[in-house]
Amino acid sequence: MTRRRWWADPLPWALLVLVGLTLGMPSLKPVFAAGFPALDRPMYEQDRFSALMLSHIGLVVMSSLVSVLLGWTMGVFATRSAGRAFRPMIETIVAMGQTIPPVAVLAIAAPLIGFGETPALIALALYGLLPVVQQTLAGFGSVPEDVLDAATGLGMTPTQRLWWIEWPLAWPVTLSGVRTSVIINIGTAAVASTVGAKTLGSPIIVGLSGFNTAYVLQGAVLVGLLAVVVDLGFERLLPKR
Repeated sequence: MTRRRWWADPLPWALLVLVGLTLGMPSLKPVFAAGFPALDRPMYEQDRFSALMLSHIGLVVMSSLVSVLLGWTMGVFATRSAGRAFRPMIETIVAMGQTIPPVAVLAIAAPLIGFGETPALIALALYGLLPVVQQTLAGFGSVPEDVLDAATGLGMTPTQRLWWIEWPLAWPVTLSGVRTSVIINIGTAAVASTVGAKTLGSPIIVGLSGFNTAYVLQGAVLVGLLAVVVDLGFERLLPKR
């Protein structure tokens, strides 16, 4: 099998475009002015796009860590003998978290705990939990029983069997759930700007409220490119078929 040449790899090019637009978006003001001549302010200038990008990434990382750690814990527990009886309840709870719109969680949490990143973190963590739990259950459920029996026959303890046998075999499926959860959070984090969090959703929210399509486009392009770059990055972590 021939190796992909570096210039044919979409990841570095997508990353280059993302960084270039994040740092150089203000220089495109004449382009947006020509494309949207009816707008008095065609370029979002309330915050630097680089600062919004870093804040957006930070919020996604924090919320995804909560989703992944909690989701893995719940998924592994539900596949143990002590937790199998709780599996239906766990699946129901995480499914409910996915059906509640993040905007609703923000609307409830913001008056109680204040505006900013905290209510956004709660909403994103809940929203990203379902794919992690589902794929953890699927990954551990895909481990062949004869492999588990062989490990037990070799004298492995349940803990040894979990870390040395089950996790490595379940890892590709489990990681796909993390991948889905992170991509969901990248897009959903834009909504966090409705409660005062600084994200790439700020120009989108301001643009929607002020009927400024240029603002919406600037924020949406960066969110979309960030999702593409992260998705391509996760491809590097998954085993090649």
